[in-house]
Amino acid sequence: MSPTLTFHGHSAFILSDGEITIAIDPFFSGNPAATISAEEVSCTHIALTHGHEDHFGDTLEIAKKNDATVVAAYEIINYLAEHDHHIGEPGNPGGRIQLSDDAWIAFTHAFHSSSYQGRYMGMPCGLVIHLGGKTVYHCGDTDLFSDLELIGELYKPDVALIPIGDRYTMGPKLASKAADLIGAPVVVPIHYNTWPPIEVDVKEFAPSNAEVKVLQSGDSIRFD
Repeated sequence: MSPTLTFHGHSAFILSDGEITIAIDPFFSGNPAATISAEEVSCTHIALTHGHEDHFGDTLEIAKKNDATVVAAYEIINYLAEHDHHIGEPGNPGGRIQLSDDAWIAFTHAFHSSSYQGRYMGMPCGLVIHLGGKTVYHCGDTDLFSDLELIGELYKPDVALIPIGDRYTMGPKLASKAADLIGAPVVVPIHYNTWPPIEVDVKEFAPSNAEVKVLQSGDSIRFD
């Protein structure tokens, strides 16, 4: 079954092929754009780009409720174990976690920081997720860097999820260049307009050779 990618505001997504369902950066409580609550999330896996509250979000509660496997940096998995969730797959940039015979998550670099409630949570990451024969690249919170071109060459994502909100990540102009380097045919702007400090004009996100899909919370991309 072809996967469906559903946006839940800010940087949160759910990617599912009907058998494996991955909640990515599941920030629902306190997310002004979320249209569902953490209690409504059903998933088999959770994948985290880094430990900041607006990405770690409701991970612990959702993971415990669903007995979900969390795929994240080594330090995040240790934190979850300390809080009585022991189903985790730790990794770091360059590594790949196999979820099934044909589904996997790979960690990439992201230029940012990562902490949770003052605690260091390992290196920030991007996530390349291959599910149902399709590949999604969630860039995480990152600056522009030239190896985005290499990531695109290696993984050939069908969709790239790119932060554009400025201040803490790339702004729209740098994000446009990032999209050009990655080379995905479809790009989705994320991590913008959630709060005043990251308000930008999404029209300024204008890559040269990709279709821009501006999603509202609850919108989905259904792969053919």
